Amino acid sequence: MELRLDGKVALVTGASRGIGREIASLFSASGADVMLSSRKQDALEAAADSMREAAQGQLDVFAANAWDPEAAAACVAATVERFGKVDILVNNAATNPYLGPMIDIDLPRLDKTHDVNLRGPFVWIQECWRASMRAHGGVIINISSIGGLTVETSIGHYNVTKAALIHLTKSLAKDLAPSVRVNAICPGLVKTDMARALWESNEDAVSRMVPLHRLGEPADIANAALFLASDAASWITGTTTVVDGGMLL
Repeated sequence: MELRLDGKVALVTGASRGIGREIASLFSASGADVMLSSRKQDALEAAADSMREAAQGQLDVFAANAWDPEAAAACVAATVERFGKVDILVNNAATNPYLGPMIDIDLPRLDKTHDVNLRGPFVWIQECWRASMRAHGGVIINISSIGGLTVETSIGHYNVTKAALIHLTKSLAKDLAPSVRVNAICPGLVKTDMARALWESNEDAVSRMVPLHRLGEPADIANAALFLASDAASWITGTTTVVDGGMLL
């Protein structure tokens, strides 16, 4: 089954690298017009340039800090101005500035983690709803984590925000139905720069702990996102899709 997004406009946060970049690339190759957003303009432009050969839709970039409401509003407005609407929002941008026992986290890093990982997605959803989705409908995909479904003490507050994002997904799925579908994806350990500290020094040993005997790749998450964004998932909302190679088992 070929999944297509022809005629759709997608906005992806955290799109300059890792999972967000792979989602933006796959969406573009599947026919969508895509606005890529992240903090750094040069990284965004490099990411977009790497996608152009396979692109079947138009690409544009807009630098914005995911936690900044004014930047989010400006990016959404620019997307609507450039493409006419926003059909799909992928809240992928996230941060984890602290590694260690949760009880010892300092308040500035606690606040930053909350602002990027939880408040940020809500703000982006609110802006897309007001600017386009209230009138035209749409799809929202929140990238959470299996950490939101379990406990791992070294990234405790990160996991708290990801658990809250799952509940936000469910609440807004009910709030925004029937015109907007809202779902979450919970990746396991994926080989990205952000997660490098969790796998780089002992990848073989960690991989053996995964029932499918490998770590995730950004493409594994992008494929799930494409399905949820497509019409093939038209009767799916409020769900949490785990993509983890069986790690939670």
